[in-house]
Amino acid sequence: MEPRDVRLYPDAEAVAEAAADYLIALASDALAHRDRFCLALSGGSTPKALYARLARPEEAGRVDWSRVHLFWGDERCVPPDHPESNYRMAWDVWLRHAAIPAENIHRVQGELPPPDAAADYERELRAFFVPESLPRFDLVLLGMGEDGHTASLFPESPALHEHHQWVMAVETRQSVPWRVTLTPPAINAAAHVLFLVTGAAKAERLQEVLHGPHEPERLPAQIIQPTSGSLTWMVDAAAGSLLYFTSDTLP
Repeated sequence: MEPRDVRLYPDAEAVAEAAADYLIALASDALAHRDRFCLALSGGSTPKALYARLARPEEAGRVDWSRVHLFWGDERCVPPDHPESNYRMAWDVWLRHAAIPAENIHRVQGELPPPDAAADYERELRAFFVPESLPRFDLVLLGMGEDGHTASLFPESPALHEHHQWVMAVETRQSVPWRVTLTPPAINAAAHVLFLVTGAAKAERLQEVLHGPHEPERLPAQIIQPTSGSLTWMVDAAAGSLLYFTSDTLP
């Protein structure tokens, strides 16, 4: 599998800065032509650095945040004030400072039993995106774990084979075992998907994902291939140390 667009940056800070500019440009362009911008957020340390930049006062005037709708690509099945909650991380770092109306923040109800949380979120998405057959997010933010997982699509997960549901509850071997995740067809329906990957610990796996054989059962990040949208990878020098670059792929 060859990536469509891989961009290399010197460090994690530069990745976060570039991602903030990318997100703001997409949102500004979308809102110049439509009445809303739909963004699915990710958890993790690299998105956290991105959200911190979006919280800066100088970013407030670059986008009409009142027309931005926020969703989550996945969530741990914990209450919203739990330290492991992806929602809480985004709230603490960015959303409590942002001019985004409360009704535009569509969180996963992680405090519910996992199947109920997944069903509730799917109902909300289907109502929001009616009459679409799949959700059309303007941008989905994703990270990649050291095992090649993305969102809460882990190696050998049943969710990798889902074709009809938009959302699933999945059991993992992580510290919080139950999670709710968007399924591959829901992510792949997005207009834009942006992976943020940093750190030397991910270098070998990233090389396999981008340049190795297509094995999505083992490397779930490979299953993300938008059907009618763009796929961009922003990686720092440490994570990208084993990748093959030509001069026209460097930012």
